[in-house]
Amino acid sequence: TFLLFFVVMILFLPALSIYINTLSSTESLTISSNRTLVSPGDVFELGFFRTNSRWYLGMWYKKLPYRTYVWVANRDNPLSNSIGTLKISGNNLVILGHSNKSVWSTNLTRGSERSPVVAELLGNGNFVIRYSNNNNASGFLWQSFDFPTDTLLPEMKLGYDLKKGFNRFLISWRSSDDPSSGNYSYKLETRRLPEFYLSSGVFRLHRSGPWNGIQISGIPEDQNLHYMVYNFIENSEEVAYTFRMTNNSIYSRLTLGFSGDFQRLTWNPSIGIWILFWSSPVDPQCDTYVMCGPNAYCDVNTSPVCNCIQGFNPWNVQLWDQRVWAGGCIRRTQLSCSGDGFTRMKKMKLPETTMAIVDRSIGVKECEKRCLSDCNCTAFANADIRNGGTGCVIWTEQLDDMRNYGTGATDGQDLYVRLAAADI
Repeated sequence: TFLLFFVVMILFLPALSIYINTLSSTESLTISSNRTLVSPGDVFELGFFRTNSRWYLGMWYKKLPYRTYVWVANRDNPLSNSIGTLKISGNNLVILGHSNKSVWSTNLTRGSERSPVVAELLGNGNFVIRYSNNNNASGFLWQSFDFPTDTLLPEMKLGYDLKKGFNRFLISWRSSDDPSSGNYSYKLETRRLPEFYLSSGVFRLHRSGPWNGIQISGIPEDQNLHYMVYNFIENSEEVAYTFRMTNNSIYSRLTLGFSGDFQRLTWNPSIGIWILFWSSPVDPQCDTYVMCGPNAYCDVNTSPVCNCIQGFNPWNVQLWDQRVWAGGCIRRTQLSCSGDGFTRMKKMKLPETTMAIVDRSIGVKECEKRCLSDCNCTAFANADIRNGGTGCVIWTEQLDDMRNYGTGATDGQDLYVRLAAADI
């Protein structure tokens, strides 16, 4: 009977997925051993990989026919040859290269508990360090989700952790086979109304627009997908965008490509490729940062695409006619502070909100009154468009980086721009 049981076990072993997802303080991963960690559910694999004659510790999807990397630990400190070890040293994860020289570490200073630490690759792709006797997420000493590279996976957060005091953002690869930090970043600016900026170095290339209660206007997420849910969290502890899958058999990720495209890709198992759901910036003209200059808006359905707001004229007509729009538009009639009114602009990407004033406790009628009572107020809008609109955003400067999404679009919202009585 024992022999029969043994034979049956041997026969069925390949069908039982055997994976190791933890690394104890006495174990290590080395390049030479070819050993990897595999997440529960067999979705992610973590180990060393080589590209361009350099070695990196990274993570990829285990079951896909070709490697799709989602995280790289030592992206800017590669190993130059095949001598490399990942191990726990004290309470830190370290990658050691030639002559046991450290090329990467989790750099933790805290932690004096007696309990030994382990590194664990979780089912969602989060690689964590924790005390072996504490499985609680709040007790993680370190997690890879706090240090993304170019990819946002489900349950990761993009934005600020106010408790720990840092911003989680994406930086592109340098090229398709070079994971070192590239030219592009996608980062949340909290200021008054949080927005994401796509930048190259110090130059801003694209602004997402703020979260309006349903979506971020510059991120064209489909709200009606039954297998994906998006959320924007804004409280005293964090300000962040996240998404999760309600069907975990579907793989989807957000990635910042080495050429500066922010994209959603979803794996299609029947044809074996990543399907591009959307790419942002969507429109090369109207999604370019401050394309039309101040007090102007971009509209792909007009020719030229740049337009002055009603009641404004081009700052320099000759340049404007030559399609040099950087100077934007200026008021036809100065505001008098009393007797002013508003023009309603529909389906708008709200102007840049760095200097806007936000009050979530009042509605649109109160907002209008408040704007009229402030001689510096230039425009107002709802902070949240759900349930007919709530909250109040007020601008007191010039209006920058606007676009119109057109009549059929689901994006955009009403913006009320203040005008002198003569221009209404």
